[in-house]
Amino acid sequence: MGRPTPPQQHDAAVRAEREACAAQDADRLTALLAPDATAFFDGGGKVRRETYIGPWLPEPVDTSSDPEVGAERAEALELALLLVLEKLTPTERAAYVLREAFDYAYAEIAEMLQLTVVNVRKIVSRARKHLATEQRESVDEAEHRRLLEAFVAAAQRGDIASLEALLTPGAVSLSDGNGIRGAARVPVLGRARVANLSTAFPRFWGEVEVRPVQANGRSGVMLYRDGRPSTFMTIAASHEGIHRVMWVFNPSKIDAFLNSGSRYATAPSD
Repeated sequence: MGRPTPPQQHDAAVRAEREACAAQDADRLTALLAPDATAFFDGGGKVRRETYIGPWLPEPVDTSSDPEVGAERAEALELALLLVLEKLTPTERAAYVLREAFDYAYAEIAEMLQLTVVNVRKIVSRARKHLATEQRESVDEAEHRRLLEAFVAAAQRGDIASLEALLTPGAVSLSDGNGIRGAARVPVLGRARVANLSTAFPRFWGEVEVRPVQANGRSGVMLYRDGRPSTFMTIAASHEGIHRVMWVFNPSKIDAFLNSGSRYATAPSD
């Protein structure tokens, strides 16, 4: 056998570079979705969620240390969308995230999932259509942050009228606590009920310190009680207003969020 020709050497170098990029993005995806990455793609978390007490939310991840997650990937990775993605099949989830969040070519996704390119295109298209019926168009990050800050300020003041003005008529509040005391065990539906729930316990806001955080490329807040993190909270909003308020009380998810920043920051960058 002769030595590789320059074109062959170039092709080999390109393949090696793409393989390295694929490995890096796989690590970044795992870091972003860990520790439930496997369950997220293969549906293995379904059994755990069937025994979960109350509403279940995807685990938030601290993305403040990654400058690329913001505008480029937030729409595909924000917490509200990950919750909607649970309604897709494992293959649809994997194909959609690889395409929309990491911009993989259809041929690359087909190789990863051991499918044909035609099938991958159909799967991604089907996932987009399904999500379009479930997911409202999100506001940009600046408006998201403004609405979140206005909601928290109104809740701290006990200003129900201002809260109702921020919420859509069909707004829902979801509290992920797995049975922890103080977390609602059923979704709270409707503008008035969500506003009342957010101000129902005056001592709740009076005894906490509110710190801004970045989770899944969007603004959120971490509430500290007696110097210890106790609750993560964020919203989902469209141009009509806030349509979903999400609370995470589960201590294991709070701990995982606090540890996820360093885990995500150490994932290889492009």
